[in-house]
Amino acid sequence: MKLPKTILMYPMTLASQAAHIVMRFQQNLAELVIKGDSTLESIFPPKVEKPDWATFDEDLPDAGEGAAPEGSDGDRRAEGRFALYSVSDAPEAAKVAAPSSKAGRKSTKPAANTSAPQPPVVAELDYPTLTLAQLRARLQSLSVDELGALLAYEQATKARAPFQTLLANRITRANAK
Repeated sequence: MKLPKTILMYPMTLASQAAHIVMRFQQNLAELVIKGDSTLESIFPPKVEKPDWATFDEDLPDAGEGAAPEGSDGDRRAEGRFALYSVSDAPEAAKVAAPSSKAGRKSTKPAANTSAPQPPVVAELDYPTLTLAQLRARLQSLSVDELGALLAYEQATKARAPFQTLLANRITRANAK
């Protein structure tokens, strides 16, 4: 009676024992490697090297708290993947138009006008402090005229492409309804 049950259990028992033997071998091998590493470290102590090409933040002279590293763009954090969740503190006018390396032309981006007239909807929404995601959440409650005023204000001040695109697309969808 027990023979059929025992025969059915043999493959599982063999697989379990084989797995146990393999794991025990791996543990013994890992122990030997650790012992070998410690022996080699005692014979040949590791050298603390600092490559000439490696620079770390701690090695740089202090240029003031919160200063951006040399060659970085302060508004870069408002672009790319995180544009939805960040607010650019510096207006576009603070950026210097760099000459193009190919033709020697200046950037065609419009200069920001911080003295643009502020529509009432800007003050109501506290628009300058909104991130793209926060603006997107508030768009449903705005009329086409308010959206147009926000778009004109954005173009006159910071001229951020993601904000302009979001507002223009919302105006197009609202007009299509």
